[in-house]
Amino acid sequence: MNHHADVRDPAPPPPGGILWSIAGDIRMFLMLPPALTMQVAHPAVGAGVDEHSVFRTDPWGRGERSVRSVLLWVYGGDEAAAEGRRLRVLHRTIQGTDTRGRRYHALTPANYAWVHATGFPVYRHAQKYLGRPFTERQERQLYAEWLRVGRILGLRDRDMPQTLEEFWPYYRKVLADELELTRVAAELTAPDQPVPPPDRGPLPVRLLLRVLWPVLWPPVARFRRFVTIGLMPPDAREAIGLPWTAAQERGLRRFGRVVRTVVPLLPERLRYLPAARRARARHRAAGR
Repeated sequence: MNHHADVRDPAPPPPGGILWSIAGDIRMFLMLPPALTMQVAHPAVGAGVDEHSVFRTDPWGRGERSVRSVLLWVYGGDEAAAEGRRLRVLHRTIQGTDTRGRRYHALTPANYAWVHATGFPVYRHAQKYLGRPFTERQERQLYAEWLRVGRILGLRDRDMPQTLEEFWPYYRKVLADELELTRVAAELTAPDQPVPPPDRGPLPVRLLLRVLWPVLWPPVARFRRFVTIGLMPPDAREAIGLPWTAAQERGLRRFGRVVRTVVPLLPERLRYLPAARRARARHRAAGR
């Protein structure tokens, strides 16, 4: 037990739950881009990222930190609440004026709750392509677990819809009233947005990537756009103004069939990220 943990700390999602199954699965790398794009399509969130984030100068480091944070929320045990507190401290100074001339602060409940809320509809939609669609019972369980993650992040119950029946009207209102193709959302879905090569890993690999990057990045960027728009819920995609064709939909369905066939066949060491594997192993050992 972490002696720094507050006895009043909210509990993370339960071991063996739905998030324990999907949050550390390698398919999460396909789900993060649409969720992030929906977040920054909110003018306040987009302005905060545009003005305060290092996603342009250090995209790989920023992405690595985001993944590490998500894994802590779900698999971190006592460290989950500490990570939530760290994030709130990190966001205390993020404020300014959005593109509509409104003052914003990153921790304003409406803004902070939207950033958290996007994960649920993306998980729900992407699962239809990348795995087995959730049953109604599983959807309700996933939402209940997502509420627990929200408490880890410091959101109060009054800041979040507490049931699915309350969530969908809230979600549709944000789509109708707020979402737009912000500058950051446009960059995250651009097929030709320049991104520097990864600066992590062995030196020979980094040098090779630097040489090959002009050839490697364009198809990667096009694939990123494809999965970002395709795995985004259609109503969010339409609210932001992102195009999607019937041919792209057919391509996504073909891609999804391959992913949901291949990934479950992988051994756990290839299917799950290291933090998730360790937590899952500890849970199994504790149950013996």
